[in-house]
Amino acid sequence: MLFKDIPGLTDIKRTLIGTIGQGHVAHAQLFFGNEGGGSLAMALAYATYLNCEDKQPGDACGKCFSCSKLNKLIHPDFHQIFPVATTKKVTSNPRSEFFMADWRAFLKESPYYCLSDWLAYIGTENKQANISAEESRLVIGKLSLKAFEAEYKVLLLWLPEVMHVTAANALLKILEEPPPKTVFLLVSHQPDKVLTTIRSRTQLVQVRPFTDVEITELLVSEYGMETRRAAQIARLGDGNLNRALRLTGETREDHHEMFRDWMNLCFLRKYADLIERTEKFGKLSRDAQKNLMQYGMSMVRESLVWSQQARNLVRLEGEELAFVERFSRVISLDKANWLYGLLNEACFHLERNGNPKIIFLDTSLAVTAGIR
Repeated sequence: MLFKDIPGLTDIKRTLIGTIGQGHVAHAQLFFGNEGGGSLAMALAYATYLNCEDKQPGDACGKCFSCSKLNKLIHPDFHQIFPVATTKKVTSNPRSEFFMADWRAFLKESPYYCLSDWLAYIGTENKQANISAEESRLVIGKLSLKAFEAEYKVLLLWLPEVMHVTAANALLKILEEPPPKTVFLLVSHQPDKVLTTIRSRTQLVQVRPFTDVEITELLVSEYGMETRRAAQIARLGDGNLNRALRLTGETREDHHEMFRDWMNLCFLRKYADLIERTEKFGKLSRDAQKNLMQYGMSMVRESLVWSQQARNLVRLEGEELAFVERFSRVISLDKANWLYGLLNEACFHLERNGNPKIIFLDTSLAVTAGIR
């Protein structure tokens, strides 16, 4: 993983590269950010740059032996720990080393996945995953050895918040007194749940969520998506690149057109057309139905922001912005809160496999009655 492979986040990349260039490499760093963000990808790129044999001004070379091995996650001085649980293949005493081939394939697909994606990938069947004390003791033994070929030995620890307490305690001493040229890179989505004694021994590196512009540009450049559609998906992703990438594969509908026409029918109280519309909604995939509700909630939010004169915070343009301007004139603050809650409740029932035709029709009738 190279810095250039991560969309946007230029400010964070510049800071991390600068610390290495100035020789200010903290021995323990905690990269943290929301799920679907760039914290794991940033830690991987940092590890690659740290041991690159031909560092460039803005990134690792990507061609030297160290970069090539780190790209494949097979560098002998790069150690990894991540949450695991028993599976059909590993029935007892699960450890990261037993899942290393799966882990490499998993990260090759995307470094923006979350824990539930990983557990589904290895087939844990809803078992709770953690990082055991034995895992910590084994990696301490590896780190006590001399580096094979790199300048730094690096330990990547993904999701320290799920570490067993005894595992965290086992790491405390080596975190406090690490061997020379040893760097710990912890990656967390919930830093407040990381053991305080662990967190206090690390330098915090906050990785902000991706902006709508960064996600939009990625979808346009890498996936050939039309700009307007990419912008819709970016707003639905709300900084979560993993969610945005899922949306590109799960839905092809124009959320704006569907939501706009649906609200027009509700406001005009065209009941026969609404019944026909709910039949069409019922034929959409479950994900597309939920995405439509989520898009509706985002449009209500934007309308509320617009009506409160905070127009610099509205993340829309073109036809969507024109719709929000009109929509904000017909829904008051109370009605906006009510409509948001109504759509959120409908999304809740869709997630729990409620009958979509009934849910959409019930929501439509509620909107027609509530706007009087």
